[in-house]
Amino acid sequence: MKAIKFNTMNEISKIMCEATKIVVDTSSGTKVKFSPTVQKIPGIYLKPDIGCFVQFDGDYSGILILNFSGAAALELYRESMVFMGIPEEDLAKDYYHDDVVNSIGELVNQVVGKIRGIIERTFGLSARNNQPKAITITSAINLTIDTHLVKPRCRKLSFKTAENNPFYIEFSLEDSEFIQLFAHENIEEELDIEAIMNQANN
Repeated sequence: MKAIKFNTMNEISKIMCEATKIVVDTSSGTKVKFSPTVQKIPGIYLKPDIGCFVQFDGDYSGILILNFSGAAALELYRESMVFMGIPEEDLAKDYYHDDVVNSIGELVNQVVGKIRGIIERTFGLSARNNQPKAITITSAINLTIDTHLVKPRCRKLSFKTAENNPFYIEFSLEDSEFIQLFAHENIEEELDIEAIMNQANN
């Protein structure tokens, strides 16, 4: 059977855009937009005003960063809280408030879980990750992964909230390529596991 060839970084970028939109739209009750253009970048950075990173490892390895402008973080926090029924007067009004930072950390945790789930369903590859931790920062911090001296591949994805406040994904993957031999959901059908086992038993 002919292998399915595609650009791994482009496919992962699409998954990250779609997963992020699904999670943010669902949790906040609003509509975020993402740019159809992915940027190739030399490295990834935690950047002001709020940054959150996750390292994952397993069948594939890398680092995922979400960087939020203060306005974007505050908007998403307030929209999600109001969506859950919390009165606006009880909500934080500054992006650096602990409630906002913690809310962003939980949002990123949901985004990462969604991304990992889609990758596993699509490619049959799984990875584990650490607990995301959001922090307020005032200057950029470069993050790298151990890739056995092979330069990782890095991309940047751009998003806007319903009120056009920006936030970004920057991610780095080890230099590997996904090549599908067959569609993941059809693995058992293609291999006919039951027939193989019956033949072996006979």
